Amino acid sequence: MLQQIEGSKAIAHAVAACKPEVISAYPISPQTHIVEELSRMVKAGELPNAQYVNVESEFAAMSACIGASATGARSYTATASQGFLFMAEAVYSASGLGLPVVMTVANRAIGGPINIWNDHSDTMSQRDCGWLQLFAKGNQEAVDLHVQAFRLAEELSIPVMVCMDGFILTHAVEQVDVPEPEQVAQFLPDFEPRIVLDPADPVSLGAMVGPEAFTEVKYLQHWKQMEALKLIPEIGKEFSEIFGRENGGLVHEYRTEDADTIVVCLGSITGTLRDAIDIRRDRGEKIGVLSLVAFRPFPSEAVRKALENASTFVVFEKAFSVGIGGIVAGEVRMAMRDHTYTDYECICGLGGRDITIDSINAYLDTVRDGTADHLHFLDLNQDLIDAELKRQQENRRSGPIPENMIRDITSMMSKGGAR
Repeated sequence: MLQQIEGSKAIAHAVAACKPEVISAYPISPQTHIVEELSRMVKAGELPNAQYVNVESEFAAMSACIGASATGARSYTATASQGFLFMAEAVYSASGLGLPVVMTVANRAIGGPINIWNDHSDTMSQRDCGWLQLFAKGNQEAVDLHVQAFRLAEELSIPVMVCMDGFILTHAVEQVDVPEPEQVAQFLPDFEPRIVLDPADPVSLGAMVGPEAFTEVKYLQHWKQMEALKLIPEIGKEFSEIFGRENGGLVHEYRTEDADTIVVCLGSITGTLRDAIDIRRDRGEKIGVLSLVAFRPFPSEAVRKALENASTFVVFEKAFSVGIGGIVAGEVRMAMRDHTYTDYECICGLGGRDITIDSINAYLDTVRDGTADHLHFLDLNQDLIDAELKRQQENRRSGPIPENMIRDITSMMSKGGAR
């Protein structure tokens, strides 16, 4: 049903339509509105078969999901940022045990310094945890991916996280087609667990595995991810046949059919990049956008096919690996290792910084002209950097960098020198 609704509440209603039996929750911005709405629905009797579990930490939230899933209950939670890191040990346990938990990650920067705004550093830090990672470009896709996530998780017996940009999507009020429970029931069968603790048929779950079999266990986790590469498009196609719209799949291409240059991205920046590319297309440039839905498993073949006729690709990403550079860019280069190309990576939007069409096109101008930095930080305030480096050279005990920068930028603003 079409509704003018906040993204978080739309997600809550989509999750509710999937009929979870256990919802464990610990609030952390910007995911709190999701679990608050689910709490309201459970209390109001709108989810009569769901147990809502208030826990004392994010670690406990994931632990509760593990216990519930192990007994055959469809389980869900949500988290973000430091909370995601706090549950990291249990996140690895869920995938290692093959439990089909579904979790929303409302992407938010990791401190320190403390920052509550959006980037992708939280989920990127856990990219090797064994979960499927699906990124939504908008709230409609976020809703649709949650419905598909339960199907994926339960068919493969593997946990799935749906990643949506915190505040940018979670708190945006817009028109969303929220699926009705009857419609979801056509697509999502009743949960039939592959792994279940049953007193009538006792098994051990979480046994120690030594060197003689640990490699094989980890290989089978990888095998499931490779199976997901085949299953994600199949489930996406079935979803579109029932719901009448196409969301999901591995990647989305936009104006790439004849493009010499292709911009690669994931998440909500997709819309801004498409607008920027439309401007450049109107100028006669052959340029397009490839947005990734699946980051784990990484859709190497789909990426390679989309980029194979382009001579240049530029990756815009909202996280990076300190000491080396872009994370997504490295994955794309690996997918293109047998091809000849020129590549660039642009780190943008860290800690919630605005990503404007003007800034995007200013950098793409340098790519077009062959003068671009191969690793570029969009709208980097070089004056702020230079001031701090000078301070450190002049004074060994120069003080904490974040606090120094806050003072510097305040001073620059008072003089009209900062953006």
